[in-house]
Amino acid sequence: MQLQEQFEAAAARSKELTKRPSNEELLQLYALYKQGSEGDVTGDRPGGFDFKAIAKYDAWADLKGKNKEAAMQEYIALVDKLHQLYA
Repeated sequence: MQLQEQFEAAAARSKELTKRPSNEELLQLYALYKQGSEGDVTGDRPGGFDFKAIAKYDAWADLKGKNKEAAMQEYIALVDKLHQLYA
């Protein structure tokens, strides 16, 4: 199976968790998914009191420069780990 297929399968599996991961784990999932699918963060950092959007933006921005393949591999590994903890 190619990396892109494994990545998409992991994204589908991430929605099958029976327990909710921690906020930190969810941010990590989000950031790795965005980096793996879109590359470096774009656009302006959200402002105001939208703390969720700010946290998501910052988590993704922290991965700036990581190539898509590395982000995909880390995402797949994280989904595997979360399935062991929360499935």
